[in-house]
Amino acid sequence: MSTNSHPPAHRSEHVLVIGESLIDIVHKGEHSIEVVGGSPANVALGLGRLGSSPRLLTALGSDDRGRRIAAQLESSGVTIDPASWSLSRTSTAAARIDPAGGASYEFDIEWVLREPIQLHAARVAHVGSIAAFLGPGTDAITAFLETIQGQALVTFDPNIRPALVGSHASALARVEHLATRADVLKLSDEDARWLWPGASTDEVLDHLLERGATIAALTLGGDGSIAATKENRVHVPAPTVRVVDTVGAGDTFMAAFIHRLIIQPSLLNNPTESELAQAVHFAAVAASITVQRSGADLPTSTEVHAALVQSQK
Repeated sequence: MSTNSHPPAHRSEHVLVIGESLIDIVHKGEHSIEVVGGSPANVALGLGRLGSSPRLLTALGSDDRGRRIAAQLESSGVTIDPASWSLSRTSTAAARIDPAGGASYEFDIEWVLREPIQLHAARVAHVGSIAAFLGPGTDAITAFLETIQGQALVTFDPNIRPALVGSHASALARVEHLATRADVLKLSDEDARWLWPGASTDEVLDHLLERGATIAALTLGGDGSIAATKENRVHVPAPTVRVVDTVGAGDTFMAAFIHRLIIQPSLLNNPTESELAQAVHFAAVAASITVQRSGADLPTSTEVHAALVQSQK
């Protein structure tokens, strides 16, 4: 495993994903297992399995857990940026699964970037979750996004963890700032309620679009998903499935939506209502596969397309 050189220049990387990766220690009843997690790492995993050639700039320790994270991601087509090996030990999160399949978390995480972020040939830069809020790495992200305007699409998923994002005021200011840099901004209904208490779904979407997002999306759990541009707004119902747990569902939606942006860039150029709905449906179907499995086990392109065919019957 190389830790001192950049990815090969000949590799065609569609997406640069920036953010934390960690080991989720999942407690369910009396049992516990360790699985690879972290919202941006999950997004990279999903993109790799969908065939979108992601590079992940993260923060790992050169320990057994760090090597396990790298091996799993690389086996699914993710390139680990060599600058990612920056920690003395790999971060962890304890996830407790309730009887309904929901997850709550306790984190032991450090977010450090030792070198300036390099876009290379990526067409999309994705930022998400704890890494967007936790210093000192968040300062490097801010500087990077300032330098790549017009060079790549920017996608952002705040994936709010109240225990880690600081005060409500500072977290809100951070989201509002990144919204001015993001072409696509996706958040969950829980994120929206925490950030803007009392605001309606339409008010949240309108606000994000006014801040500068071309597409704003809200995932609503079992109530489906909504995506909006300034011209169109669509609500797509959630597929009916048996939920095992919700770990990685939002990350799957984000990865699948980014994948659609790559193969259909016209989505960012005044998409029709039908085009927007199809992209959201694709992402929702992908997420519905993840929730039927334990942990953040994101689907492959073959699995998503098979589920899409089944959903049309």
